[in-house]
Amino acid sequence: MTSIFTKIIKGELPAVKVHEDDDTLVIMDINPIQEGQLLIVPKKEVSTVWDLSKEDYTALMNSVQRAGQSLSKAYPHKTIGMMVEGLEVKDHAHVKVFPFSSVSEYHAAPSTRPTVQDLEKLAEKLAF
Repeated sequence: MTSIFTKIIKGELPAVKVHEDDDTLVIMDINPIQEGQLLIVPKKEVSTVWDLSKEDYTALMNSVQRAGQSLSKAYPHKTIGMMVEGLEVKDHAHVKVFPFSSVSEYHAAPSTRPTVQDLEKLAEKLAF
């Protein structure tokens, strides 16, 4: 079965892209914990990041770092956090990177779904 992220990578499903390279895709999260949340997805479909080769893991973490640096510039008064995920999309590991100001914001559940226009504006601001 093909994951939702593989379908996005192949262009079969839409997404608001922030960055793409040979190994990773960075997109705006449509169900963010906090405004500006990014999803960094390895192009290889694996269940956990531990299943990636050393090279693919390094490429993923390079994109995670760049995403965090971009968020730090856009949200200078917030802490930038990350979560390594494999729960919501069980068949395609990914990393969430997002700004937050408190522990409760870090652990918050998504509250409202942003519009595509809002995500596109943020993507322009966060592109790297």
